[in-house]
Amino acid sequence: MALPEWFYPRPPGGWTADMLDHLPPDAPRHVELIGGSLIMRSPQTVFHMLALRLFEQALRPPQELLVAREMTVTLGIRQRPEPDILLVKRSAFNMKVTSFKPERTSTSSSKWSQTNPWKGIGPPTPIKYSNADIKYFWRVEQEDGLPVVYTFELEPVVKAYVPTGIHRKRLQTHIGFDVDIDLRLEWPPG
Repeated sequence: MALPEWFYPRPPGGWTADMLDHLPPDAPRHVELIGGSLIMRSPQTVFHMLALRLFEQALRPPQELLVAREMTVTLGIRQRPEPDILLVKRSAFNMKVTSFKPERTSTSSSKWSQTNPWKGIGPPTPIKYSNADIKYFWRVEQEDGLPVVYTFELEPVVKAYVPTGIHRKRLQTHIGFDVDIDLRLEWPPG
């Protein structure tokens, strides 16, 4: 596959987070920045679409938080990943925002692994989130056509995520508010 001309040459030192806002109109809609490199998202599966819809509709955060879908988080000058679902402080929302800052992000959910149908960057991404003090991280995998949610919480002294559960069929946890989600996907979509 040939890449467009604007993709080359890579800027000296790599791409920066603010450069994502100035990509040409023909650039893919979902581009992440990892270590100064642009990462294009592959086409999503029906499973991915249904799981995103499930989490977006089922999460019921308190009034001061909102659910955001497929928005980037600027973690540094050369780090701007795009979690599929995240919870963001209501005060961070305005119609011109293209990326959220970690201090405005309460929960980052579901980065995909390259070895399953979910999209992803692989193991370094959780480290980037923990270094940014994002308190909760969820990884969503597919098992027999259903989501399995691996939940993690930041251990603040070592700045690393520790596992808090593996959830099949139902996700029940507390992330500053109670979460109770039936993980059965609606198929066919209604």
